[in-house]
Amino acid sequence: MAAVRQARKQATRERVLAAARDLFEEVGYDEATIRLIAQRAGVSVGSVFTTFANKAEILSQVMQDRLEHLYAELDAVLPHLRGSYADRLRSIMAIHYNFEMRRPRLFAAFVASSFTPFDAKTVVPFGRNERLKGMLRDVLREGVEAGAVRKDADIDLFVETMMAAYGFNYRRAVHESADAQALTDLMDRQIGLLFDGVRAEP
Repeated sequence: MAAVRQARKQATRERVLAAARDLFEEVGYDEATIRLIAQRAGVSVGSVFTTFANKAEILSQVMQDRLEHLYAELDAVLPHLRGSYADRLRSIMAIHYNFEMRRPRLFAAFVASSFTPFDAKTVVPFGRNERLKGMLRDVLREGVEAGAVRKDADIDLFVETMMAAYGFNYRRAVHESADAQALTDLMDRQIGLLFDGVRAEP
């Protein structure tokens, strides 16, 4: 019986996440209420709350599940990145835009939700993606070792500023219908400006 209950709970969880993913994309974070998510999933509101504490936790889990696919792509590409260290940063962010722009309103909802109160124990908001930040730091540290990045560069501040620009750029996808290429081009220019601030003197 315990195995049956667990299977039912997992099935409910998957239905809730699938329904929420679509609703966040269709109507945005604010409009996608728990009641709407439950209706779309074909479960009761109570069933949603026995699985998730709140809407922020649902969205966080939706995004974490999607990241598994993104990092499968990145793990295959990262060992083969070439070019300048700025270009390597550009490549990483281009992969992110190409992935997230498959559901641009979903990602915009994720960014927006990060400005509302959340429980840090159950929610991973935008900007707390340590795997992405670690990749960016690694590129910059390699740049320091190679003499391309200043030794006194504030790597953490550089990464935080990059992440801020990356998230802010999604407003163009929502309000101006910018596509992945347009956002990548914008990020390329932003990275160029940021990198000028840490570039080592020849």
